[in-house]
Amino acid sequence: MNRVPPLAAALGLTLLAGLLGACGDSPRLDACAWMKEPVEAAGRTVVLVDDSASVRGRSTGRDYAHSIGALLTKVVARKDLVSVGGFSGDPAQITWIAKDRSADWATHNDNAINREKRKQQAVGCLTGLVGKAASTAPHSGGSNVLAALTAGASSLEETSGRRSLLVLTDGLSTTGCADLRSAGFRDTSEINAIARVCAARDETPALTGVHVTLAGLGQPAADQPAPTAAQRTWLTTLWRTLCGATHRAAPGTSCTVARTAIGTAAHRVARTKPPHDPVVRYADDRPETYQLPGAALFDTNSSAVRASALPLLNDVAVRARTTPGSRVTVSGYVDPRGRPDNNRQLSQARADAVQKVLTGLGVTRVTAHGRGLPTGCPKPARTAAGRMTAEDRLQCDRRVDIDIIRK
Repeated sequence: MNRVPPLAAALGLTLLAGLLGACGDSPRLDACAWMKEPVEAAGRTVVLVDDSASVRGRSTGRDYAHSIGALLTKVVARKDLVSVGGFSGDPAQITWIAKDRSADWATHNDNAINREKRKQQAVGCLTGLVGKAASTAPHSGGSNVLAALTAGASSLEETSGRRSLLVLTDGLSTTGCADLRSAGFRDTSEINAIARVCAARDETPALTGVHVTLAGLGQPAADQPAPTAAQRTWLTTLWRTLCGATHRAAPGTSCTVARTAIGTAAHRVARTKPPHDPVVRYADDRPETYQLPGAALFDTNSSAVRASALPLLNDVAVRARTTPGSRVTVSGYVDPRGRPDNNRQLSQARADAVQKVLTGLGVTRVTAHGRGLPTGCPKPARTAAGRMTAEDRLQCDRRVDIDIIRK
């Protein structure tokens, strides 16, 4: 049997111990290091993450990083150069987490298995960068989504290939021309007014040649005021309008609102206290009013609700039940044809009757008030000549107003 010389054995053990010690002490290999190597790319993508309080929440914020895998996979499939940053209310400040990281998994990589591995690594690395951007304390309070669109488009100006901008936000701007703190969230006339103001102030971003994707609209943190489905639709229409999706887009230009459900996750507490943020409350102090004509609810001089009116009241009840934390006020009115001493009693009886129906349909917080004669007709029915007839006035007077108040 051949024996190993004692000196050689000792040297071998020493070398082995050194290698083991080095492996134990050395840092782990950076699986994302290859993305930092400069390459020529066909296109660029900028990912901007909203850092405002409505997204962060107090303890549990929106988890963009692990919710947009499909969107990041498309970026990687294009082999783009990718930059990731966070934004808040300062129109001139983007906190860049990474600039020009290459998602080119194919260059100098002919092995099919290695290519697939690189694709997965790139998605994972971009996920980590988005998570880092979301956990970084903002430089300023509030949120200015239009300014973020402008900054993102500006950073893509030198790109010769496809230019893509992915903005992760709930869409709740609280600064700039699209400040939504006092918005009504109700109709397109308000959206058009916001667009006109932004154009007049020259705050509308120049997005020609940029493919914009917005993800997370209408999805604030779980502990923030929550929009209704109708208000989420309003937000979607607003941002599609402001980024030009409702107009004929120039070649190579698009604006897409991704229907991506954004999950939640506990966020890490920032080392520095974030600035105070204003809150968008979706016009909580403005009631949603249903003005129901008395002729559809009651017979003349009667306070008994017609059976044919129950489907209409059921629709109102469902809306009230599905409006979190709401309360309902019923106001009854009568026309002037009755006796003055009976007007108040009849209007109260009609309000009480509607309250009883709504309570029976599951609405728990309902108050009823008999208002007597109305002081005016807020939404008059017009004839072809544009004037109200006597009958139009009577029908408008003998009505019931139901206010759903979000509190």
